[in-house]
Amino acid sequence: MDSVFRALADPTRRAVLERLGARPASVSELAAHHRMALPSFLDHLKTLEGAGLVRSRKVGRVRTYELSPDRLRVAEDWLSRQRSVWEGRLDRLDAYLLSMKKEKPE
Repeated sequence: MDSVFRALADPTRRAVLERLGARPASVSELAAHHRMALPSFLDHLKTLEGAGLVRSRKVGRVRTYELSPDRLRVAEDWLSRQRSVWEGRLDRLDAYLLSMKKEKPE
């Protein structure tokens, strides 16, 4: 899970994931949208692939990347659990503050 969140922490990598959400794309198609040297961009793809968020295949000289949504579910599940925990805490705080307001003499 740490590698997934580490990969998602960078705006370039998030942009690549958004782009791949539409359809698979070659390295050159993906890199064309970013102003950086190709080796730097390839490091981003390597990080995404290492986290299991994308997978690639090479046909001839063209490497194509596609989204691997199963790993995104790891982050989604964790965030969902955290949302439930914090909603419960906030509901209890709200109830406590309302009870304090009712007890306060006017």
